Amino acid sequence: MTDLQSALFFGIIALTTILTRALPFLLFPSHKETPRYITYLGNVIPFAMIGMLVVYCLRNVSLQSFPFGLPELIAIAVITILHLWKGNTLLSIGVGTVTYMVCVQFIFI
Repeated sequence: MTDLQSALFFGIIALTTILTRALPFLLFPSHKETPRYITYLGNVIPFAMIGMLVVYCLRNVSLQSFPFGLPELIAIAVITILHLWKGNTLLSIGVGTVTYMVCVQFIFI
């Protein structure tokens, strides 16, 4: 890329970043009440994203060949039990990830 192209490229990226950061404040100023559908989306989207991430992570699990999805099942069980016990999302995800990696790297080789 030429210097002009690089400058334009990074300028557009910077402008887009600034716009995406400022747009919510411009559309929904603090002195006005937030529309109900935006509040609704703010409540539902996090759960929908978690559901999509779970489906995405489990999309290539084969139940018909070794290890029959056991590392994933063990990690999900650890995450669920730990979260119900401690109620700490970060701890649950961290320990679940370590559990999965130990299963994949050392147990189900």
